[in-house]
Amino acid sequence: MSDDPLQVLAAGDHFVQPGLIARALHHELPEQDVSVRELTLGWPLDPFGPVAEVREACGTEDEVIAALAGGAEVLVTQMAPVTERVLDFAAERLRLVVVCRGGPVNVNLDAAKSRDIPVCYTPGRNAAATAEFTVGLLLAALRRIPQSHDLLARQGSWKGSAYYTYEHSGLELEDLPIGLVGYGAVGSRVARVLCAFGAQVMVYDPYVRGEIHGLRVTSLDELLTKSTAITLHARLTPETRGLLGARELALLPPGAVIVNAARGPLLDEAALCDALESGHLSAAALDTYEQEPLPPDSRLHDLADRVVLTPHLGGASRAVAEKAATTAAEEVGRWARGEPLAHSLT
Repeated sequence: MSDDPLQVLAAGDHFVQPGLIARALHHELPEQDVSVRELTLGWPLDPFGPVAEVREACGTEDEVIAALAGGAEVLVTQMAPVTERVLDFAAERLRLVVVCRGGPVNVNLDAAKSRDIPVCYTPGRNAAATAEFTVGLLLAALRRIPQSHDLLARQGSWKGSAYYTYEHSGLELEDLPIGLVGYGAVGSRVARVLCAFGAQVMVYDPYVRGEIHGLRVTSLDELLTKSTAITLHARLTPETRGLLGARELALLPPGAVIVNAARGPLLDEAALCDALESGHLSAAALDTYEQEPLPPDSRLHDLADRVVLTPHLGGASRAVAEKAATTAAEEVGRWARGEPLAHSLT
């Protein structure tokens, strides 16, 4: 490395703020002169979406190009569109791209690879937050917490006491048979928490070996037939899209509850609404959906007494933003010291 300051563009947003990235970089490289230019993109106040050939980006190519014009060697971002046009402009100086999220879907990886620019990401940054949120959704659905709050706080009604009748009272986690579909970074944390509550935890994940928290079952059908509540933690792949449809939901015992804070398309929403309307399922709690934002005409809106709906907030914690900035800075530190990168895709 030269004696000149390391030039970094921290293209943050209102969640992973550029100041968090800058502080993490200075902490990671205390002996090196690091010059950080900060750019604040609009997310989440402005929605993300496709920009040129990349998806799930926020901001414009022009504003990223303008920010890179100072000659940045490193770009650290969460949502900036790192397109072929952006990379073509910056390729003479740019040597590393680090994305503060679980996958660099806002980066044209082929274009980066063709220019010998490594692209890194920050896996696991939101695993704890999503696991905690999942357990919160499960408790909310089992004990009708949002519905009771709405009755008292918004309607001024004490009629939530109806939930104290035997027929309408909720379920406890203790001794409850709960099936987890997937046992990765999030699912394994959920399993540990639910075991601490005393739940009867069962896990279906054909890709995981070794010891787990709970009882391993060998088929999804077996898990569904034995579980009073189901939480989803699988990755979205062509094989898992629509993993739980009408046939699978029918295998659940009457009155079962489903929680999905993983990926919306894992669950057939039409089949879910049918099962809720028929009474076969007693409740569902969702943080992710087949289409986001959730359309105004979604049938889920008409099932407010049986569903808990949140707008994809499972990873919305301050710790997630801080972890993302720290993990990104660690990758920059490895690159600056000439060490192997830990999370590189190119």
